[in-house]
Amino acid sequence: MPADTSPATTPDGPGAQPVGLGEVLPEIRAVNPVERPAVVEFRGVTKTYNSGQPNEYTAIRDVSFAVADLHSKGEFICVLGPSGCGKSTILRLIAGLAPQYPATRGEVLVFGEAVQGPGPDRGMVFQDYTSFDNRSVLDNVTFGLECQGAPRQQRDRLGRDWIGRVGLNVDRDSGKYPHELSGGMRQRVAIARSLILKPRILLMDEPFGALDPMTRMNMQDLLLTLWREVEATIFFVTHSIEEAVFLGDRIYVMGNSPGTILKEIEVRPSDRPAKEMHRDPQFQETVYYIRDLIAQLEAQAGKRV
Repeated sequence: MPADTSPATTPDGPGAQPVGLGEVLPEIRAVNPVERPAVVEFRGVTKTYNSGQPNEYTAIRDVSFAVADLHSKGEFICVLGPSGCGKSTILRLIAGLAPQYPATRGEVLVFGEAVQGPGPDRGMVFQDYTSFDNRSVLDNVTFGLECQGAPRQQRDRLGRDWIGRVGLNVDRDSGKYPHELSGGMRQRVAIARSLILKPRILLMDEPFGALDPMTRMNMQDLLLTLWREVEATIFFVTHSIEEAVFLGDRIYVMGNSPGTILKEIEVRPSDRPAKEMHRDPQFQETVYYIRDLIAQLEAQAGKRV
């Protein structure tokens, strides 16, 4: 049966729809800010580039969602959708990075406060390898601490700890330079460089997209382990449905450009490595549901071209 691409129903409509390992919520979730401000909240956010010019383009329109601040636990949020639907725009609005920041309309809040630009409470890992070519692995991992003025001895101690925690060999790899590392090793360095600063929010934009399938699954397993240790909230943009279902506690599925959040899906936490979870029939049922949904969206976009 084709996936339903109609807007989410109201609270008075039907309840959550079970789909394999998860369930599709009847509406996009909100939180009670009086009890505890949301980790991240979008209130009617629209981003238009080149406003008033012939090449004006709206990437996202009227996006609203809230991610609750759970006690001693961060959520893993994955964002999926057709190409060009504004997934990265959402991520960079949270990060406070131009030209996506600021929003054209609406509010972007982090812990109840309007985003005013980048901050140490938010770390970011990109798909492109962003290591400094002239710095060793250790100096790359500790770059943020250096900027904060941490003493060299403290930086090196914490840096070596994080090099080991992301699965690199402390003695063999600390002195290497980026050109001596594989793609997977470079992303391990990028993750360590972000997490060493203990951000409350980690923003990840297709970080494993360029990796081979086995390395990608190994990195997914590693990321879940580290996330459970640091208790940060992760926003993870990906084109891989399997990756989103494996990693996410919650998946936002976006509609065609200008993007908005069409569906919110809660997913049960993965309890086995990625290569085992992929064989689970309920895992595959969730994947097929989302795949059908996105295929319909892409087909609809093609008809409008």
